[in-house]
Amino acid sequence: MTAWDLAIVGSGPAGSATAIGALRVDPSLRVALLDRAEFPRDKSCGDGIAPQVIDLLVGAGVTGIVDGHVPVPRLRLERGSFGVDREMVRPTWVIPRTTFDLRLVEAAQAAGATLVQHRVGELSQGSPVVLDGEVEARTVVGADGAHSIVRRSLGMAPGPMAVALRGYSPTPSDRANAQVIVYDTARQPAYAWSFDRGDGLSNVGYGELLGQPNDRSTRTQMLERLDTLLPGATDGGTNWKGYQLPLSTGRWRVPAGRVVLAGDAAGLVNPMTGEGIYYAVATGLAAGRAAAEAVVAGAPETAGERHARATRRLLAGHLRHVAAAAWLCRHGAVIDAGLRASSADRRVFDDLVELGLARGRITTTTVRGLVRELASGIRTRRIPRPHDDIEKTPACGS
Repeated sequence: MTAWDLAIVGSGPAGSATAIGALRVDPSLRVALLDRAEFPRDKSCGDGIAPQVIDLLVGAGVTGIVDGHVPVPRLRLERGSFGVDREMVRPTWVIPRTTFDLRLVEAAQAAGATLVQHRVGELSQGSPVVLDGEVEARTVVGADGAHSIVRRSLGMAPGPMAVALRGYSPTPSDRANAQVIVYDTARQPAYAWSFDRGDGLSNVGYGELLGQPNDRSTRTQMLERLDTLLPGATDGGTNWKGYQLPLSTGRWRVPAGRVVLAGDAAGLVNPMTGEGIYYAVATGLAAGRAAAEAVVAGAPETAGERHARATRRLLAGHLRHVAAAAWLCRHGAVIDAGLRASSADRRVFDDLVELGLARGRITTTTVRGLVRELASGIRTRRIPRPHDDIEKTPACGS
């Protein structure tokens, strides 16, 4: 049986970040990255990488992630007749996961991690933890995605879910150099997107919140909604893939003990935007540091407690704020007010971008902007008077 100080289940951004975080603490640790896939491999995603993600990686000694890719400076948000189109304070990047994930895995290997192709199906908690009767580890981090085997072994049920469909299609001139999001008016909350990769293609897709167990659009229906909201987005489209997103809530349960969760496996996807890469890298780095510190201290059973302390400082307040924002976004009038406020005040736009892409909070400036625009909408909406119909009725003999 192979023995490790840290076994990481899943080698996506959360898993690779975990390995990097652990080996920054102690480069001599025996760290295994377990993944069923052979890299490079594709992963269904919007491919948007926020600059805050790059900051985290640079801080952990990882460079070269964006090499060969161009920054995307603009963000355009629309819903019906309302919209805002602004240049972001810092550009984002659109990097296919075949490239992004491979570069992170290679960075983890360069730091000293061992990539092992292995599909984990069973976890037995103990001292040490045993995976499939073949791998034992003093600590384990579950970074195995939306349908995490590790999370299930801890008895933790998944939270709310969204579903999305993604493909790649040629970038039209009116959507070049931009990330474009168009909110659905017929089904809320839901939106279509087009993110320019800078190489002639865009990542395009459509996503919506899942309600009841059988409340899910078909692939055909989702493609139809995408083309309705972004006309021509499916023309020449290829590589269509569907996927589910485990959305975060205001109350995030962090397990204790030797087994830790990070990224999608921890149910960490922004419920307002569907963004998950920032959470994956942030909680992965924190999980790796926590596991390494626990092992170095000779107390691997404290890994979960250490991770909980670190991630609560990092995300607890933000998760409460973004959960509230996501609930508000279920109301079309609030989205419209947010778009108008973002168009009228650059500060509101910047605050909402930070809330949706990293770990921002609902600011006083944003609240004032929303209230102002909601009040304006009420004032300008014409309220019928009881005698309106009488006034509009032609007089006798006319």
